Amino acid sequence: MREFIVEADGGSRGNPGPAGYGSVVIDATTGQTLAEAAEYIGVATNNVAEYRGLVAGLRAAHELDPTAAVHVRMDSKLVIEQMSGRWKIKHPDMKPLAFEASKVYPAPQVTYEWIPREQNKHADRLANEAMDAGKRGEQWSASGSTAELEAADARAARAVAEPEPSGPPGDAAAGAARARAALADGRADTAPSATSAKSEAPAPAKAEADVRAARTVAAPSTGWGPADMGAPATFVLLRHGETPLTPQKRFSGSGGTDPSLSDVGREQAERVGAALARRGTVQAVVASPLTRTRETAGIVAAHLGLDVTVDDGLRETDFGAWEGLTFGEVRERYADDLNAWLADPETRPTGDGESFAATATRIAATRDKLVAAYAGRTVLLVSHVTPIKTFVRLALGAPPESLFRMELSAASLSAVAYYADGNASVRLFNDTSHLRP
Repeated sequence: MREFIVEADGGSRGNPGPAGYGSVVIDATTGQTLAEAAEYIGVATNNVAEYRGLVAGLRAAHELDPTAAVHVRMDSKLVIEQMSGRWKIKHPDMKPLAFEASKVYPAPQVTYEWIPREQNKHADRLANEAMDAGKRGEQWSASGSTAELEAADARAARAVAEPEPSGPPGDAAAGAARARAALADGRADTAPSATSAKSEAPAPAKAEADVRAARTVAAPSTGWGPADMGAPATFVLLRHGETPLTPQKRFSGSGGTDPSLSDVGREQAERVGAALARRGTVQAVVASPLTRTRETAGIVAAHLGLDVTVDDGLRETDFGAWEGLTFGEVRERYADDLNAWLADPETRPTGDGESFAATATRIAATRDKLVAAYAGRTVLLVSHVTPIKTFVRLALGAPPESLFRMELSAASLSAVAYYADGNASVRLFNDTSHLRP
């Protein structure tokens, strides 16, 4: 299955005022620009222009391949949250546009991600070119566009200006800097652009290399494919499906009753399995030894035609005497212990549970073992809230308190790629799009 990245933006000079949109379709594996679209749309609001850009980008991708997996990246929080189903669409001007966007591809083929504005320069420049053309009484023309070249120059300038950071093993920033430096020095492929919406000659080889480097490092690959620096060991991290304790938000670690999946949890596992089978990239399945993870892994593996390997290192934290209790119940019974636990990762839960520091040590060892065992391959790890958050925390080099700032839903997917130089790239976090009907 081909994989595209769609970057889209829209703007209005007055809000409402003269408005336009821009969209670009990018090959997720190579970083090459495949198509551009832009249009002056008259007087409209920013949000209408942003939605029009989304629709145009999805349609451009659909013309290239209606069966492709598409990852949409926009700096509009409103559009991303509404299209992801997390925010309701109330404005009457937005509803038909959102409906139109949702019908271009089947929902399972499209994922959405918010990005900062500075990472959406290409689409932003196209939108501004369209508005500039409208001001002249014209429509945007691909032959006169400089958006791709300007985006390449901006990324190249950042690659040269940014110092190479240092960090612990698994730190993505250092690996990204090395990749950009290598490409800037001309040690990467310099194939010409495959831009389909332009007729002029491709950008210089160095600029094209910089474009591919920046996009490959910065953009999540919807299929967790190999990066320019070589095929990584990629962990697709799946939290188990719901158990009877999950909706009640009770502590459920490795020292409690070891509950099975509920009917809802089994249905969630079926949906995950079907989604991953369509993607077709998972090559092995490894699960925590607890019942809920083994059940989830078994259902998913049946869809993939794979066996399940059990690894004790993926088990959930032992929450000691807090097992089976809600946060409020722990606060009521063990207030001092809970406050100490929240303040210090070395503190154990009441009853000699496992500290977050001990969990992190265990997960780091498990990570290193599995990276060595699955170098260059994509493996599904079926685990729990704390281990998955810890994989992500270690990859980002984030402090222990970041565990309390992540939301991880039942049956959600996250992904981290680990490269040969010891660095990592977080590709996905808490994706639940596959659970929508």
